[in-house]
Amino acid sequence: MTQNEINLFKRKTAMRNMLVIGTCFALLILSGLISLNTGYSKLSPSDIIHAMMGGGREKENLILFSFRLPRIILSMLVGAGLAVSGCLLQGVTKNPLADPGLLGIHSGAGLMVVLYVLFVGPRSPLAIFTLPVLALFGAGAAAVLVYFLSCKKGAGTSPVSMVMTGIAIQAGLSALTTLLVVRLDDTQYAFVSSWQTGSIWGANWTFVLALLPWLCILIPASLYKAEILDVISLGDETAAGLGISVNKERKKLLLMAAALAGACVSVSGSISFVGLMAPHITRRIVGPGHGIALPICALLGALLVSAADTIARVVIQPSSLPTGVVVSIIGAPYFIYLLSRREKEMRR
Repeated sequence: MTQNEINLFKRKTAMRNMLVIGTCFALLILSGLISLNTGYSKLSPSDIIHAMMGGGREKENLILFSFRLPRIILSMLVGAGLAVSGCLLQGVTKNPLADPGLLGIHSGAGLMVVLYVLFVGPRSPLAIFTLPVLALFGAGAAAVLVYFLSCKKGAGTSPVSMVMTGIAIQAGLSALTTLLVVRLDDTQYAFVSSWQTGSIWGANWTFVLALLPWLCILIPASLYKAEILDVISLGDETAAGLGISVNKERKKLLLMAAALAGACVSVSGSISFVGLMAPHITRRIVGPGHGIALPICALLGALLVSAADTIARVVIQPSSLPTGVVVSIIGAPYFIYLLSRREKEMRR
């Protein structure tokens, strides 16, 4: 190819990527607007506009600003964080089926949540400050444990051993969590069961503000590491030949993914499959380059959880389903499809 053809190809790629980002952002805004007008208490578009402009009545302001808007924003933040976490894990492990739950990250966070509920209580006023930190600690501890148990002396760690170790750690932590759940009283059990099914329980502005700093730090940090992640995806020997400290960078990326997932699940509960689906869909649209894949992945994850939360609130009105159940209904068939497709590719 000539230089002009290369430049033309780059311009077309950049325009396509900007179009994809714009489309995802527009769909996310549309999803938010639909969600604002969806629920047991019906509000007309004019009611929403008046409330947004400061002219709403007390009931409209209460519904929009105290219930729906914080939940919509929180679901978008959770979706973005889980999607980026999954994208990082798939790049680090070089396993397209990797997910925060696969490496025991959800289980580690869940164990700390159960311990907190058991010894402190589900409605403690300190929950907003302590639960995200404890869930983050549990997720990070699980990730570190997976890394060191899969690390071979003098050879570092491999994606296959990391995934297999992660599955074992997840099973062990889940069993320990189940043993602790037996000791909970009715109130504690109701809270934990709601958390385990992926109910966005912290749907208020305080939890939005508690989660936002984690994402504002970790998602830009992930983008900063995009080129390194691209090089690691080429293989450990290639990355080492280009001057990358593979094990050191893999450890950093793994901890970043664990921190993102831990912070998100502390306010949303255990929502699975977002970190699996969003990166896959992103790569099918824009390819494997993490520089563009990570921001689009964040938008798709936010769109997925936001849409699932809207469906969860209206499908059995006046009650609601946990958001994680709706995501799983979508994600489980997609996971089966990916498994069958991967088996076909391995047979070729």
